[in-house]
Amino acid sequence: MSGPSPKTCTACGRQLAPSELYYRFTLVLEGEQDVLDTSGSKGAGDELASILRQLEAGPEDPREWEEQIHWEHKGVICSACRSVVMRTLARPPRDTGPH
Repeated sequence: MSGPSPKTCTACGRQLAPSELYYRFTLVLEGEQDVLDTSGSKGAGDELASILRQLEAGPEDPREWEEQIHWEHKGVICSACRSVVMRTLARPPRDTGPH
C-alpha cells in the first residue's frame, strides 16, 4: 500500500510533507460589465456590433479573450501561503487609495 501522493504548494513551490496541513483552493475570476458606455452618438446595438468587429479583426487568440472573461485555477497551498492569500483578499481599510 502506498501513501498519499506528494503535494507542492502552488504559491511558493515548497514540497508538503504527507503529515502537514494544507489547503485546497479553487479561484475563479469572471469578468462582468453591467452597462455598455453608450455616451457617444451610437446606440447600444451599434456599439455591440463595433466591439464584435474589433474582436474579429484583432490579432488576439480567442483563448486570450476567453481568459479575460473567465479564468479558473485550482491547487493546494501551505499554511504560510494561506495567511498571505487571506490578507490579500481581505477587505482593505477604507482610507487606502487606488492600487
